[in-house]
Amino acid sequence: MIRVVLVDDHELVRSGFRLILAAQPDIEVAGEASNAEDGLRLIRAQKPDVALIDVHMPGMSGIELTERVQRAGLATQIVILTIVQDAQFPRRLLQSGALGYLTKGCPSEELVQAVRAVAQGRRYLDATVAREMALAAVDGDASPLESLSSRELEVALMLARGLAVNEVANRLHLSAKTVSTYKQRLFEKLGVSHTIALEHVLSSHGLLGESRAQSGKP
Repeated sequence: MIRVVLVDDHELVRSGFRLILAAQPDIEVAGEASNAEDGLRLIRAQKPDVALIDVHMPGMSGIELTERVQRAGLATQIVILTIVQDAQFPRRLLQSGALGYLTKGCPSEELVQAVRAVAQGRRYLDATVAREMALAAVDGDASPLESLSSRELEVALMLARGLAVNEVANRLHLSAKTVSTYKQRLFEKLGVSHTIALEHVLSSHGLLGESRAQSGKP
């Protein structure tokens, strides 16, 4: 069972998250807090697997709370939720120790997927900001993902997470033909010929957990 706590100053947001997560057979909402100070006390007391933390709260910010959790050596993994989609912002959050980043407008199934991934120690990034994260060089080297457009990287991430072309098309409100064109184009740019190779490319640049890439699943 994945134990989760919610830290957000908006009660309606917490209620929505709680309803989504509590409906999952493998997830338990262990507590809630309306500010970061109470959130830190809650995390210390409950020792949850995952904490969903709003970045903008009165008093201590979500960034500071994340850093305090890290400095305290607590095992709780952090998923930051925010309405902000500034590419520099999530990079700062990941540097502070957050393992996941989602915008509050994400689909409910993506919220659940992110909680499960982060609980296993795997990074999860919102596709809308992943392109800028990919541009961060690995050991100072240019990323091959730099050649992808924002939309191409969104499609790449969804394909690598196991979504079929039709599912990606529905998620992005595009035609299956358009998604197939994006798929062909990004495969050519990255020099890959199948989804398993795509998973390895994304995993090597920190955009996917290694477990899926190593599993050999199509």
